[in-house]
Amino acid sequence: MTEKQALTYTEDDIQVLEGLIAVRKRPGMYIGSTGTRGLHHLVWEIVDNAKDESLAGYNDTIIVTLYKDGSVSVEDHGRGIPTGMHKTGRPVPEVIFTTLHAGGKFGGGGYKKSGGLHGVGSSVVVALSKWLEVEIHREGNIYKQRYEYVVDENGLEHVGKPVTGLDIVGTTKRTGTTVSFKPDEAVFTTTKFDYELICERMRETAFLLKGIRMVLVDRRGSEIKRDEFHYPEGIRTYVEYLNEGKAALHPTVYFEGEKDNVYAELAFQYNDGYTETLVSYVNSIPTVDGGTHVTGFRNATTRVFNDFARKKGLLKEKDANLTGNDLREGFLGVLSLQMSDVQFESQTKDKLGNEEARATVEQIVGEKLGFFLEENPEIAKLLVEKAVKSAQIREELRKQREALRGDKKGKGAKKRKSISEKYTPPQNKDKSRNELFLVEGDSAGGSAKQARSAEFQAIFSLKGKPLNTEKAKLSEVLANEEFRTILEVLETDLGDEMNVENCAFDKIIIMSDADVDGSHIQTLLLTFFFRYMQELVKAGRLYIAQPPLYSVTKEGKKSDVIYCWDDYELEAALKKVGRGAKITRYKGLGEMNPEQLWETTMDPENRKLIQIALDENLPASEKLITTLMGDKVPPRREWIENHVTFEMGEDE
Repeated sequence: MTEKQALTYTEDDIQVLEGLIAVRKRPGMYIGSTGTRGLHHLVWEIVDNAKDESLAGYNDTIIVTLYKDGSVSVEDHGRGIPTGMHKTGRPVPEVIFTTLHAGGKFGGGGYKKSGGLHGVGSSVVVALSKWLEVEIHREGNIYKQRYEYVVDENGLEHVGKPVTGLDIVGTTKRTGTTVSFKPDEAVFTTTKFDYELICERMRETAFLLKGIRMVLVDRRGSEIKRDEFHYPEGIRTYVEYLNEGKAALHPTVYFEGEKDNVYAELAFQYNDGYTETLVSYVNSIPTVDGGTHVTGFRNATTRVFNDFARKKGLLKEKDANLTGNDLREGFLGVLSLQMSDVQFESQTKDKLGNEEARATVEQIVGEKLGFFLEENPEIAKLLVEKAVKSAQIREELRKQREALRGDKKGKGAKKRKSISEKYTPPQNKDKSRNELFLVEGDSAGGSAKQARSAEFQAIFSLKGKPLNTEKAKLSEVLANEEFRTILEVLETDLGDEMNVENCAFDKIIIMSDADVDGSHIQTLLLTFFFRYMQELVKAGRLYIAQPPLYSVTKEGKKSDVIYCWDDYELEAALKKVGRGAKITRYKGLGEMNPEQLWETTMDPENRKLIQIALDENLPASEKLITTLMGDKVPPRREWIENHVTFEMGEDE
């Protein structure tokens, strides 16, 4: 009997763990937020169920369609949800879609490997939607059932109320499930789906489930938009896709292995860059915060490379071991696991907790990588020498930093002239309150120094445009005067060596002019933090200040000022002030006097800040930064041509 034949999926496989909870009242507990991320999480939950059919070996196609009315559908060609009666006396689809923790993924025979393990996905989608319809093609029939959010005549809310039975509406020759739903605008701050975001996620899924066909259709516009993804080589092709725009040092390496019912795949390729990109997954679910499988990978690579380097004499007896940071510079890889009984550390499934995953990945990667290095001595030597050089640079710069910092009490520290000239520290040492402003130029820096609250706000004035850290070598980044100063005043380090808790500031705020140069400075600084201080971004410490674009005053009433951050606010202010309105357009921070700068941009009570967060699709962000900030022009030109519209004026 084959595994497919043994792996049944019937009414008996649906287990109910507990009744429906009013997730509508606390959606953040289940989908993370009620903003864009939470909205799209609804789609991912239903797509995950379709992917589980693919993991089980029964589905080769997933089609997502966006409609004009704001609804979305997810279609698969799997076995179809069982349509019989559950032991609770209700149809199985009704149990799945209206009962929290109900599904075929809790130890029955329905699924051996699953992404939607918590069983809350379908019911959460119902709870947060105006309506949801499920259409099932199974055993020659087409079944349909609809659930709605209903408020009855007594004002009582009914979440996911079945408004039809599970009706047979036709016959069919195929199998599969289509789930359609419309998110409720009363729950979400936005209900507009982002085509590009969904497109990237579906491309990612096609890479991870080799051979599956992922189709996205957008019917919201006047013309139908469609993208299709299909990658028979799986994560090998994924690595090559992510490495486009970089100079690869060797062909893509691919390992796979299985132990204790954990199947692991690793594909990687080093490039001439100086940052690590490792994207990890479990049952095709992205584990943004890593977990035990990533720990196993890192343990194995550090041990195997050091053993090889000492065996071949590339590391001398007196030399210290290479660190993970040294060995992973320029590394770009994809680690993908398939396993049962997955333990995620949250409902949003960002971090894997299974200890057996660590042991399995460590063993598989250790064996396969050791063999690869022995069989490819030229590549192995190149990578080890790259790591040794990195270690030497890090050690030299570590000594320089220690000389600047002195001992634990600061004694013996050397003072550099640039810090006293460009950096103005806060008066207190309260890490939980202090703020560091990275300010464009001496003029704005001077105004900011006068405007700030000296008690808790520090100012660092930048000298022109920062170094482009996407193009620069690590040694150039660490030797750069401005970035070294930023590291010193933050009292932290780069990469894995950085401890967010040691950071001397609760907020790092980029404050630049509202023009093209200011935007470029923001981009360069964001690239630095993304590449080298990602943990600060994850911790929510990085912000962009939003100075106003205009001020509106009435003639003779200078004290009565209305500040405007965009043209819409300007239009509203002009209507309010009426005749005699005077408009001031701020072209730069230096044009505001210190009182205005404090009132509009630095005062915590009145200012507007944008908090920088990592996109949940980290690989897409990684590739975009490489495209826009890297050395290669053709990919950047192609991206601009596809994504930027240039509007010409009448005289142009």
